[in-house]
Order: sequence, then structure tokens, then C-alpha cells
Amino acid sequence: MAPQPPANGGAGHGGGIAAGAAAPSAENGAGHDGGSISENNGGVARGTTAPPPSVAANGNGKLHGTRKRRPAVNPKDRYWTPIDEKEAAAAVEDGGEDGRRPLLFRTYRVKGILLHPYRLLTLLRLIAIILFFIWRIRHPHADGMWLWWISIVGDFWFGVTWLLNQVAKLNPIKRVPDLALLKQQFDDLPDGNSNLPRLDVFINTVDPINEPMIYTMNSILSILAVDYPVDRTATYLSDDGGSIIHYEGLLETANFAALWVPFCRKHCIEPRAPESYFSVKSRPYTGNAPDEFADDHRRMSREYDEFKVRLDALFTKIPERSDAYNAELKEGAKATWMADGTHWPGTWFDPAENHKKGQHAGIIKVMLIHPGDEPQFGAPASAANPLDFSAVDMRLPMLVYISREKSPSCDHQKKAGAMNVQLRVSALLTNAPFIINFDGDHYVNNSLAFRAAICFMLDRRDGDNTAFVQFPQRFDDVDPTDRYCNHNRVFFDATLLGLNGIQGPSYVGTGCMFRRIAVYGIDPPRWRSDDFKIVDNANKFGNSMYFINSIPSAANQEWSMTSPPADEESIKEELNNVMKCAYENGTEFGKEVGWVYNIATEDVVTGFRLHRTGWRSMYCRIEPDAFRGTAPINLTERLYQILRWSGGSLEMFFSHCPLLAGRRLNFMQRIAYTNMTAYPISSVFLVFYLLFPVIWIFRGEFYIQKPFPTYVLYLVIVIVMTELIGMVEIKWAGLTLLDWIRNEQFYIIGATAVYPLATLHIVLKLVLRGKGVSFKLTAKQATSTVNEKYAEMYIVQWAPLLIPTIVVIAVNIGAIGAAIGKAIVGGWSLLQMADASLGLVFNAWILLLIYPFALGIMGRWSKRPYILFILFVVAFVVVAAVVVAIHAVRTGSVRFHFRHSGGASFPTSWGF
Repeated sequence: MAPQPPANGGAGHGGGIAAGAAAPSAENGAGHDGGSISENNGGVARGTTAPPPSVAANGNGKLHGTRKRRPAVNPKDRYWTPIDEKEAAAAVEDGGEDGRRPLLFRTYRVKGILLHPYRLLTLLRLIAIILFFIWRIRHPHADGMWLWWISIVGDFWFGVTWLLNQVAKLNPIKRVPDLALLKQQFDDLPDGNSNLPRLDVFINTVDPINEPMIYTMNSILSILAVDYPVDRTATYLSDDGGSIIHYEGLLETANFAALWVPFCRKHCIEPRAPESYFSVKSRPYTGNAPDEFADDHRRMSREYDEFKVRLDALFTKIPERSDAYNAELKEGAKATWMADGTHWPGTWFDPAENHKKGQHAGIIKVMLIHPGDEPQFGAPASAANPLDFSAVDMRLPMLVYISREKSPSCDHQKKAGAMNVQLRVSALLTNAPFIINFDGDHYVNNSLAFRAAICFMLDRRDGDNTAFVQFPQRFDDVDPTDRYCNHNRVFFDATLLGLNGIQGPSYVGTGCMFRRIAVYGIDPPRWRSDDFKIVDNANKFGNSMYFINSIPSAANQEWSMTSPPADEESIKEELNNVMKCAYENGTEFGKEVGWVYNIATEDVVTGFRLHRTGWRSMYCRIEPDAFRGTAPINLTERLYQILRWSGGSLEMFFSHCPLLAGRRLNFMQRIAYTNMTAYPISSVFLVFYLLFPVIWIFRGEFYIQKPFPTYVLYLVIVIVMTELIGMVEIKWAGLTLLDWIRNEQFYIIGATAVYPLATLHIVLKLVLRGKGVSFKLTAKQATSTVNEKYAEMYIVQWAPLLIPTIVVIAVNIGAIGAAIGKAIVGGWSLLQMADASLGLVFNAWILLLIYPFALGIMGRWSKRPYILFILFVVAFVVVAAVVVAIHAVRTGSVRFHFRHSGGASFPTSWGF
């Protein structure tokens, strides 16, 4: 889920949005699909009161001289103040002695100069909304009661969702990991070893076309090169398509890693995904071998180019090899052959029984075995090896390929099912107490990211009760203006910081570190009874005793786990067993154990299950960004992504209703989850509002509430206060005005194009007992040259999802054009025209909010946005001319005149 992730939080402005009013403003959801306040890698020195400076990305392109810079507070941090000084000072005094773990992160809150006005404005807006509703109830509009009732119910819903969204952000908290102290406490040991806990990394992929393989292999390379004890990490690639392309691509990646990883260690490279590293022309160098860097860099650049050529060649090399073998046999099915002359056990290019998508045996291959504890230094430079690695540890972390068994008779539960298989397989091989998961298109952008997350897990305050640490989702190759709100910064940099002050952020798909026993459904320490047992019911975990016996060991947080088995064959039968389709029959997998099944947004529901059982979570935002990925920059793909998120959110609301959760779920967390799951319902009322201008065209009636001036005054007050709240939020969250505008724009686009369809789908599911929202793999942008960087953004993929928003655009253009035409022939006074212009503001505001969508359907013409404004003006003129022409036909003449007086009373009917 590249995230991202589910669309969370669509709260409207509340109190009355209709003709003459601006459209509702809301956070368009959680994305599973970022911005940043600089929470920095270097940590905060114990006892200090200010956040540390950012750690610079190191080691790419041109060689730069190093120069020490004076530490400075990032401007984004100036509105935050520490709230744990006394506790930090006490921790310095005890020095972590007497068995007490140190404070591994610092806690910050927003300074009162912003927090108090933020809360006060929220309270004042709530009062204004209440007064507004009281006034509306006392002044019903007798001429259009059906319209009045729709607006009353809609405004009430908007007010409630805005309140649900806002109260979860009244106590934003930021936590900054102290990496220097972590290193001091767990790495700088007398024997030179590390006491950091083991960590298993899960990567998921399924399609080498929609998810280009180069992204997946870059993700793996960045993980293998991460700054974490090499003997304490293991990486598991789950290939849910059973493709030999991924398998042999992983073999090539393991070979290339033998050069890439030592190169990263030698020169302190950042980021450690070669595709991203080599795409940047210049970075400051902070390694220890500046004299050798330029030559090493050129050599690695050539090696990487050759590596990419080898990956691309697999798409022709494997079919050619298979054709050659099949030609020799001259009979039987056309098999896909491995390099060693055996059949590929997974999916074949020409599908055959037991060798096609959805039907093949389980596969597990250990590509890189677990390294030993002692460093293994490389060879000095020579003619055969021009890179000098004599002072570099050459060891590589363990790397495993997995493709679970597939059968037509089983529901494989897509990504959630693959994650649960990884959970069991990794338990038998490495059984690390912590797990971190990635989508195939995300890579490690900051090599210290794993250490940052571990700081929260090992901290002595809430560490033991922390189930997961969520990082924000950040993306490469998004256009500079973020036309389709892929970064979703309002959610990641404001909403999640608000949740951080309650029970913790929601789980949003990728870039999340878990405590293994929490995923197993085991209660947190604070809720365990005296007679608590780790495994109280073996039946819920299946029939593998190897797996069941591994569970108590995974609960051990003393960080010294047993090494994986030296002989893989000794547990091969058990590995095949836990990968079988039927293994989970009669177990609690997909319900109370592992990732949750039968829902499109398995990430949010899984996080909710952990919060519901009493676990908390932490939000970790560091600079440089911990992880980065690839977002869908095509409008249609982006809308399909949001459809899955919004449909899955509604499914969660009705199947795992937060309002009915147990007492372990914090009350404010309950409110936040309600908002994150019910927000698509707002679109039902919003669509009515956006189509109200139809009345302008056919009747000329645009009143919803009388007296109109008082109605407009209330709306102006409510909307202005909302924008003021937003401006304060921008300050403490470190956002820009463009971030806020994009958030509002794409909420309206989603509310017209996607949310109504998701709502209708869920209604039909509840009535007809059908299936929920189906999973559609989001196609990612393929790698491209600089000249074609945003080429896919200008491709128009027509789909039914586009039609509702096009209708809304047409209606509002028609309303403005009709108003202009009727003003010309209707004999209006200047006061009438001024009063009517209030309604036109609503139409123009809607067009402004839907502006990114209009650009999206223009294709390559959208490279020149001024063309869109010309088209709008032409459309207004054409509609106005049609109105004038119709008036001329009906009356036999056209008279252009304006009255100089006449008050502000409108005609009750403008029939054609």
C-alpha cells in the first residue's frame, strides 16, 4: 500500500455549505499514501532542551570538501518545546543503571503561543456552529422545505465530522529519537558487538510490470545496506505472483549487493538505494576516504548500469532458455526452466496445471545465509578488484525468497495473507522480536531509520506497551506542485501528530515497525494478569509445533535471540507446512492473529485491533526522510487508490465499528477511528450541494435559507474561522499553504468522483450480502528519463470514476454562464447583481477546488494551465449566449438594460 495507505479524516467545514457558500474543507484522508517537521537523526543530547540539527545526506555525485557547521534549530521546530526535561535530567543522573533502560527519545509539544489560539479558535468555531444551527431551526425556508431539510441534515453531519476530526488534533505530540544514546547504550560494548535486538524485514510484491522490478530490487539493496548490525537483520521478499523473474532478479541483486553494500559503508552513502542515489547530481561527502571516492563512484555507477541491463535481460533471457529446453523435449507442457535445468516450481509463462497464477507449490529459497558474528574485511584494491574494501566489513544480512502455496480452492487474502505467511516463515528461521514491513516500491532513504524506530521500542517509559512505530509516507517523482495530493501532508504531518498525543498513530500500510508478539494477538504488559501465559490456546496458531514453540522466544526483549538453523533442510517440512493454503483453517489468523482479512484496508484494521487490545503506537518522523516510495501520478490510478481506501474505511466502520470497541481503546482514539472510517458518508450531502447550481439554470432559485444576508454572514464567520484554524495548523505542523490547498482540492475531487461510489458499494454489500471492495494493484510510474519525468501525469485513462466530477464541473460552468446571460436580459438592478454574485462565488470556488481534476482530463494540454482558464471563459460566454438566444426566441426580441434601483428581491421564477 504505498501507501499509503486508507483515506482518513474527511471532516467538512460544518455548519451550512450551500449555494452562496464555500465548499467544505477537510483532510482527504489517510493515505496509505507526506511534509516534515525535522525530527532529526542525530538525536537530542540528554539534558538539552532544543531539537538537534538535521543530519545531511551523504556521499553522491561531485566531491565536496567537508566543513563543520554550527548546530542550528530547524525553522520547523521553533514552535515546539520539550516537556520531559525533568525526566531526562533524572535519567542522566541514574545513567541507566540498576537495570533501568535509558530514555531513548525526547517528547515535545506545541508552544502555547500557537497551541492556545488553536484550541480557542476550535472552541469559538464550535460555538458559532451551534448558534448557526439554532438560528437555522428557528428560520425554516417554507418555499423549499425539501432543499432546506437536506441542507440541515448535511450541515449537521459536516459539523459532527469536523468536530471528530478536530478534537483528535488538540494535543499534538512529537517524539525525537536519541540515536547517539542508543549507540552508546547498545553498540559501544567492550567486546565490540551490539546488543540491539534482531529485526526481520518484510517486503511484498506481486507483479513485475505494475510494480517495476527495479523498484523492488532497489528497496532490497537499501535494506541490505542499512546501518544496523548485519548479523541481526534478515530480509524476506514475498513474491505473491510466484514469478521466476523476481527470483532470478533477486539472485542478481544479491550478487550486486556484494559490491554495493561495502561501497555504502565505506563512503557513508545516503540514500542507499542506487536508483535514487545516482539520480542526484551532487551531495555533500562525509565519508572517510575522500581521495578514493571519485574513482569508486564512477566504478559503482558503471556496475549499477550493468546490473540494470542484467535485470532487463531476464525478460528475454528466461523465455529463450525455456524455449531451448522445451525444444529439446519436443513433448509435454511448455515449462519455464531455471538456470540449473530444473522446472520452476512457481508460475510458468505458459500456464499449466499447478504452475499458474493462483495455483502452484510454495517456494522458499535462502539467497544469502545468516552471517557470523565476526567482521569479514574485504581485499585491497587490485587489477581484478579496483575497489579497496580492506577496511570494510563485507558481510551481508540474511536474504530469503518466499512464494506461498496457491490453490484455486482457497481465498488467499491478497497482501494480508502473504504477510501472515511471512510471519510464520520468519518465526521458524530468525524469529526476531521486531518486524518492519515495506511495499515493493519503497526504499530506505535514511540508513539510521531502523535505529530510530528501535529507540521507541526499547525506551523504558512506554516501550514495552508499544505495538508499532509508524513512519510517514514520502514519495519521489511527484510533480513539484503535487497536483493530486500524493504527499497527503496534512494527514501525515498534522493528523498523525495529533494521534501521537492520544494512543498513537494508525497503521498506514508501509514503513511500520511491529513488535512480533503484538501481531500474534498477545496482550500488552499493562493489561496482563498475574497468571498470564504467552500461548494460552495453541489452536489459534495452527498445527506447527515449531511455530508455536517459537512464540515465547519472540516475547523475549533481552535482545539475544538464538541464531537461525544452520541446516535449512532440517526444518524444510515445517516451512512447507506453514506456507500451505490450508494451514490457517480453524485458526485465528486473519482475525485475532496476524494481519486482518476480508477488508481492503487491512492495514488500518490491523492497527485498530492492536489499539483495541490496549497496545499503543508511536509516530516517528526524522530527517532525512526515513523511507521513500513511488506514488501513482496518473489521475485515474490515484482515484482507484482512493476508492480502495475509502471503501475499505467504510467496511471497517460497519464491521469493526470503533464506537463499540472495548474499554482498552482510549476515548479520543475511538473518536479518531470513527472519523477515519465514516468520512466517505459526507459525500452524499456534498454532492447535493455541488449540484444545487442546477436550480440556477432551470429556475433561477438559489436560496436555501432566508433571510439570505444573515445566512451568508454565518457562513462567512464559520468558514473564516476554519481557515484561521488551518493557518495555525500549518505553522505547528510545518506545512505550506500549497499543502493545505491541495488537501482541500483533492478532498472535493474524492468526494465527487470516489466517495459516493464507495458509499453505494457498501450499501449494496450490506443489503445484498455481497463482497467488499476488491483489491486493485495500483500501477506505479515506470522509471523514465529526465525529459519524460512526469510523462504519466499527462496520460488520460478514461474510466467511469471520472464522470461524476465532470458533471459537477459542467453544472457549475453552466450556472455561471446562465447567471451572466440572465443578468444581461433580466433587467436586474446593481444591488440584485451584487447579491447574486454571492452565489457565483460558490460556483467559482467549486471550480477552483476541482481545478487539478480539470487539468488531469486535459492530458498533455495541462502542461499549459492557462488554456484551462481560456476554456472556462469560452464556456461561460457560450452558455450566456445560449441563455440570451433562448430569451430572444421566447420574447421575439432582446433588450439589454439594468435598473438603477429595486432593492435585493429576486424574481421567484426564471422559467425559460
